[in-house]
Amino acid sequence: MGHDPAAALIDREGLVVAAIEEGKLGRSRAIGGIPRAAIRFCLERAKISAGDVEQVAVATHPSHSFARKALFRLRLMPLAPIFSAYYLNKALGELGRDMNNLRILREMFGSSADRIITFDHHLSHAASAFFASPFERALLVSLDNQGDGRAGIVALGEGTRIRELSSIGFPHSLAWVYTQVTQLLGFPTRAQEHKTQWLSLGGEPVFADVFVEMLRRAPHGSPHLNARYFKNEFAGRLSFRDEFYRRLGIPLESLSKHSTPELADPLRMNIASSFEKACELVLTEWLESLRGQTGAKYMCLAGGLFLNPLLVAAIERHTNFEKIFVQPAAGNEGTSLGAAWLAWHQAQNRRRVAPMKTLFWGPTYSNSEIKQVLDNSKAPYRWFDSEDRQIEEAAQLLIAGKIVAWFQGAAEFGPRALGHRSLFASPWAEYAQENLNDYVKHRESFRPFALAIPEEDSAEYFDCSANARFMTTMGRAKEKASKLLSSPTSSFVSKEGLTRLQIVTLEDNPLLWKLLKRMGEIGPAPILVNTSFNLFGEPLVITPRDAIRSYYCSGTDALVLGSFQLTKR
Repeated sequence: MGHDPAAALIDREGLVVAAIEEGKLGRSRAIGGIPRAAIRFCLERAKISAGDVEQVAVATHPSHSFARKALFRLRLMPLAPIFSAYYLNKALGELGRDMNNLRILREMFGSSADRIITFDHHLSHAASAFFASPFERALLVSLDNQGDGRAGIVALGEGTRIRELSSIGFPHSLAWVYTQVTQLLGFPTRAQEHKTQWLSLGGEPVFADVFVEMLRRAPHGSPHLNARYFKNEFAGRLSFRDEFYRRLGIPLESLSKHSTPELADPLRMNIASSFEKACELVLTEWLESLRGQTGAKYMCLAGGLFLNPLLVAAIERHTNFEKIFVQPAAGNEGTSLGAAWLAWHQAQNRRRVAPMKTLFWGPTYSNSEIKQVLDNSKAPYRWFDSEDRQIEEAAQLLIAGKIVAWFQGAAEFGPRALGHRSLFASPWAEYAQENLNDYVKHRESFRPFALAIPEEDSAEYFDCSANARFMTTMGRAKEKASKLLSSPTSSFVSKEGLTRLQIVTLEDNPLLWKLLKRMGEIGPAPILVNTSFNLFGEPLVITPRDAIRSYYCSGTDALVLGSFQLTKR
C-alpha cells in the first residue's frame, strides 16, 4: 500500500485471474495507498463481490516496519539528532497511515479478523518469485530500497514453504545507493533509476574500485555500506561525504545543498558504468558464496534492484546456479502476487500450481467495445475480417519503415510491454531508433530498445536464458545478429555484444509470433523492435481510449487496435 500499489486475485485452483497496477488505471506513476481501482477491476474480472473473497493478503507488516525504522533512527540519534527525530516522526505517521488502511480494507471486505492477513514485504517479494518459478527447492533473494524497514532477505524455498535464512538491514541497501547515484547523475529518483543502468553502457568502469570499497566489507560477503562515504543521516538529497567526491574527481565547490553538481557527460557515463560494475561484482561474489553455503541448484530473484537486466545478465554469467528465475514484476507491484500466494500456500496449506507462463492479466476489450470508442472519437479506421490480412497489412507498414502501435488482448502486468500494449518498428528501417526516441518516446538516445524474436529462431541469432521470455535479462548477439543489426543510423547491440531481448512463443502470444514470422519472410530476419506503448511520463496504455489518445499525440504512424487499423496520412 506504499508506492506502486497493485492488486492480484487468485481463484480456488490457485491460478491468477487478474492483476493490475493502480497507476496504470489512474494514468499516473505517482499513486500510493489502497489500490481501489485495481481491486475493483479484479472483482469485476472474476464477476464476484468483495464478500466472495475468502482472504485478503497485504504485503506489509506495519508494526514490524515501524519497529525496524525506529530502531535504526534511535541508533543514529547521537550522530544526527535533527534528521533522526524527523524520520522517526515520519515513520510514526506511516504506521498510522498503514493501520488506517488496514481498517479501511476490513470495512471493504468484511469485519472478520481472519479475513485480512499481513505478510512481510520482502517475504512477499521472495514468494512472488519462488511460487512463479518451476523450482521445488531454490535459494530466494529479495533486494530493494527499503521494504518494511529492511534492505532485503535471503531465504530458502522448499515445496510450499519459505524459510528466511538472513536479513539485510537498512542502510546496507544497494538499491538505496542506486537512487543516490541516480540523483548525482541528474535523474529523478524512484522513477528513473533505469536511466542510470543504460547510461552505464557508454562509459568505462574507471571508478569501480571506489564503489566496491563503498558497497562491501569483505570479498564474497553481503552488501555492507562503508560509513566513510556517507553522511550520518543516511537520508535526503545526496548523502555522500566529501571523500566520495574527491575520489571521483568532482570539485567540492560544484556541490550545493539544493542542487546536484553539473557533470560532463563522459564523467556521468563513467560513474554509471563504475557503479554498475561494482554492483555486479559485489552481488555475484555474494550470491555464489550463498550457493556454496546452501547447496541450492536454483535461485529466484525479486525486489526492485532486479528490474535491472544488465545486473541479472551478469549474475547469470558469473554464478554457477543451474537455473535462475527473475520475477518479471520485481518491483512493489509484484508483492501483491507474493502475498496472495503466501496466503494460498502457508495460511491455507494448498498445493503448488503450474509455473507462471504469462503476465497478460489486465483489462481486455472486445471488438464491439473498441468500435464504440472509435466511433465516439470520430476516428477513421479500417476493419480486418481475417487475422492473416491484419498481420500482412501490419508487416507491410513495418517493412516500409513505419512505427506501428499494437493493442491486443489483455494488458500486461508489470513494467514491461510484452506484445499486447507495444510499439513496433523494423530494426532495419532508416533512423528507426531516432524516430522512436525523438517523435514518440521523447527520451535520451543512450537508452536501448528491446528486440522481439520467435523462440525457435532465437538460438540462430542470440545467446540468452529463459528469462528473456519476460525481458528480465540481456541477450548476447551472435555474429549473424551483430552484422544484421548494426548500421550507420542505428545499433541495437552494445559494445559488449549485449542486446535487450524478448523471446516470443506461439503459446503465449500467437498474434505477435505470427507477425514476427511474417517479418522473417519479407525482411532480413523475424525480428522487431518492441517498446512500450505510452506517452512520455505516463504508464502503459490500458484502454482503447488511452491507445487512441497516445496514438494521435505522438509520432506513431499506425495503430492496430483489435481487428481495426488506423493510419496517418
